[in-house]
Amino acid sequence: MEKKLKSWQGWLLFGGSMVIVFVLGLCVSALMERRAEVASIFNNRKNVIKGIEARNERYNDDFPREYQTWMETAKTDFESEFNGNVAVDVLEKRPEMVVLWAGYAFSKDYSTPRGHMHAIEDITASLRTGAPMNPTEGPQPSTCWTCKSPDVPRMMEALGVDSFYHNKWAAFGDEIVNPIGCSDCHDSETMNLHISRPALIEAFQRQGKDITKATPQEMRSLVCAQCHVEYYFKGDGKYLTFPWDKGFTVEDMEAYYDEAGFYDYIHKLSRTPILKAQHPDYEIAQMGIHGQRGVSCADCHMPYKSEGGVKFSDHHIQSPLAMIDRTCQACHRENEETLRNNVYERQHKANEIRNRLEQELAKAHIEAKYAWDAGATEDQMKDVLALIRQAQWRWDFGVASHGGSFHAPQEIQRILSHGLDRAMQARLAVSKVLVKNGFIEEVPMPDLSTKAKAQQYIGLDMDAEKAAKEKFLNTTVPAWLQKAKATGRLVQK
Repeated sequence: MEKKLKSWQGWLLFGGSMVIVFVLGLCVSALMERRAEVASIFNNRKNVIKGIEARNERYNDDFPREYQTWMETAKTDFESEFNGNVAVDVLEKRPEMVVLWAGYAFSKDYSTPRGHMHAIEDITASLRTGAPMNPTEGPQPSTCWTCKSPDVPRMMEALGVDSFYHNKWAAFGDEIVNPIGCSDCHDSETMNLHISRPALIEAFQRQGKDITKATPQEMRSLVCAQCHVEYYFKGDGKYLTFPWDKGFTVEDMEAYYDEAGFYDYIHKLSRTPILKAQHPDYEIAQMGIHGQRGVSCADCHMPYKSEGGVKFSDHHIQSPLAMIDRTCQACHRENEETLRNNVYERQHKANEIRNRLEQELAKAHIEAKYAWDAGATEDQMKDVLALIRQAQWRWDFGVASHGGSFHAPQEIQRILSHGLDRAMQARLAVSKVLVKNGFIEEVPMPDLSTKAKAQQYIGLDMDAEKAAKEKFLNTTVPAWLQKAKATGRLVQK
């Protein structure tokens, strides 16, 4: 009996080993086939590309599936409960945000983002970039172009990084013309994922890290981290810099900025030196459970797709909620409705705190203005301004991120709740300052029920802003495009 048992065990072990060998053989075979397929593509490329190629159309013949799905980022047909690819006027929905950004360009215009195909179109049309009629005019530096086009690394290579940043935004209107595309993430010759923007490499270097050691899976997030991060324009040269030297958390970056004495603008009402968060998507994603488990940005936003027996990454970069069957359900077995509601539940809870924080913070700015008007001194207002700065930084860091309340829901709720705490502390502190200066009544609040009323309250002349922008779009922009086509920088259509 014992001999028979051992015999069966031996056969099972042998059989199991053979299965493993068979499966490994299939994997190796599939890998070799894929390598052969890739080699065939590169050996027979119709467009041999050298150097930086910003014209996305040049990749269509050799990579038609990737190109065609990338073209779909032009679509504006998906809207979830809180976001999507449709441009929604956020200031109209949340007029308090106009007050929070008083004195800054975001108080004029802020919409939810559309797909990558609209990058050039949207930054050009935004009121935030002004209406420059020549290359030396306008409110924004050329650094604002950095994440909008594969023409940027081309220009950085031609001019030098410092020289590229140290210009006005309008200086490169006829050069930065192709929307976010192939060369932003891929080496034009090998199509390997690569880092095309220096700010990310420099941030790694200051932390003592070598980005060239990143794994292929890490690169599937790092190419996104070139742009989907918190950053600021450093010094007079407006050099694009990631404030990661002390760490990724909201407190780490705040300490970095405080040490540098940096602020994005002085608030028009409260006179607070404000930090404007950009979109710390990569940082927040790393704090959540998916990031901690090694899930990359591409896993959820560019899931694999099969077509004609070919497996490739879907370059229609969008919300995972638009394709739950290929994103969430690749790992989770729940049905689509359950998974979608899981996301919404996290968003709802974060949004509750956000709503309260925006209301209290707007009141804090308005009450601080009344304190200054009542004769408050800088010494009296010192603690008030510090608390408002901290509260607004936490608010902006928590809401500027795309999908932050899903990527790291606990962290986002922690950040927003700390912001609410500081906003309440600021209001308490300013009430004491008001009393010291003889103002004992309740501060009257303006009507902020619409974007137009809020913009009027902070002193914006929106009719003049829109008229200037319309003239710019009808005169300057067509001239930019005409020159770009004449020089071959933009494909004729």
